[in-house]
Amino acid sequence: MSSEIIVNTNSWETRVALLENGVVSELYIERKKDEGIVGNVYKGRVVKILPGMQVAFVDIGLEKSGFLYVSDINLPDIIGEYEEIAGKEVSFPDEESTQPGEEVISEEFFQRPPIEELLQEGQEILVQISKNPIGNKGARITSYITLPGRYLVFMPSVNQIGVSRRIDDESERNRLKKLLLELKPPGSGFIVRTASEGRDKDEFIADIEFLTKLWNDIKQKADKVSAPFLINQDLNLIFRVIRDLFTKDVDRMVIDSQEEYERCVRFADSYMPGLKSQIELYPGKDPIFDTYGIDIEIERALGRKIWLKSGGYIVIDQTEALTAVDVNTGKFVGKRNPEETILKTNLEALKEIVYQLRLRNIGGLIIIDFIDMEKEDSKEKVFHALEQALKTDRSRTKIMKISEFGLVEMTRKRVRDSLSQTLCQPCFYCEGRGNIKSPTTICYEIFREIQRVTNTSPAKRKVLLNVPPVIADMLFDEESRYIDRLENDLQVKIVVKADYDLHQEQYEITVLA
Repeated sequence: MSSEIIVNTNSWETRVALLENGVVSELYIERKKDEGIVGNVYKGRVVKILPGMQVAFVDIGLEKSGFLYVSDINLPDIIGEYEEIAGKEVSFPDEESTQPGEEVISEEFFQRPPIEELLQEGQEILVQISKNPIGNKGARITSYITLPGRYLVFMPSVNQIGVSRRIDDESERNRLKKLLLELKPPGSGFIVRTASEGRDKDEFIADIEFLTKLWNDIKQKADKVSAPFLINQDLNLIFRVIRDLFTKDVDRMVIDSQEEYERCVRFADSYMPGLKSQIELYPGKDPIFDTYGIDIEIERALGRKIWLKSGGYIVIDQTEALTAVDVNTGKFVGKRNPEETILKTNLEALKEIVYQLRLRNIGGLIIIDFIDMEKEDSKEKVFHALEQALKTDRSRTKIMKISEFGLVEMTRKRVRDSLSQTLCQPCFYCEGRGNIKSPTTICYEIFREIQRVTNTSPAKRKVLLNVPPVIADMLFDEESRYIDRLENDLQVKIVVKADYDLHQEQYEITVLA
């Protein structure tokens, strides 16, 4: 499978697309005014402890305090107990496990003390951002500091070696583990990343030297400053992409900025000289995302309905709690029996669903409503096809069997805002509901309100209505007979005035004597 990384960068925004076989599979956007903070290390101060939730709020100098769960507090004495009991390799399910904040200590091995016994208000603590602020929530933080390198992730306080499960060759896993046990500093640990497969000792030594020096610098700086203070900032988006995505499986990386191209070449020359020649400067005059058809895919990814080649379609609705995906046959009627038509639509839909989840970066709880299938064999085919399709996803997923109602419940790890959360905002008109009251509904609300206000006003002769133009048109036209009836029944004169500044659901009623 051919892969390319396309970078569009300017003074206000950086956009990076991963193309697989010419199709956009992942998209990353970072705006200069709100650059991501995951991976940043801060010296923070505990400002509040909530024993009932076993969480502490820590001031790290951001707009909102970070929240620290008791399970994310680094306890050296408990870690020692864990190592004595476990004493074995720590495995990680996928590349996402190398992200800061991933729990590497299993709770089942020990009973953790309550948070009120571990922290005190006013206490200073070294923490790292594990999840960006999302919506009204502050950033999630952890005191398990992890420093990612090209091939390894350094865990200064965890004396273990973990190997990514994406490296499935057992002899290679054993080679890497043995090599790292030989090289690692005493009392510390490493996660071996997928990019480490086939790498030699010298490359790991260079990574370890860089990461241990970075950790020593962080500790020295933390000793000299008072909280809240930013101790270490993670790499920008382009460098993170080079570090995490630009592997030997990627054919090339194309950048449309001369300045960023030169910086990337220097960065690659220092950390991965073998890939330096695969970084290219975009030579065209047209916008790079237009040339590769990426902007069209972004627009498509912001839509609610996605048509399938067969004529069926899927509908994706994101809510605060979960994402619902509905599969429909649409225009596809098939040529044989209905079961075959439904199975074919579901199989085609699941490929598009997995693609859209990656492209839109949808995380959390996801409910997929496949078209109901009668045969158990058909359900098994769809479920196993979904399992296979999700193997291409770098984010960790977990799926449940298809229920008797044709529903699949799954989770996908959420590490940053979805594409729609990054590029869109709730509609100021409908306030994110997705619909507004019809003009007819508003007219009848107005009629009832006129009855209320005139009943409470003894001296009423005139009622002045300020309404949006669409409501005024309806009151003058198809609903005018009800205006006449109200005037006759209530013995008032009703004057309608169109106000272009009013929301369709807004109106003003004034009773004049």
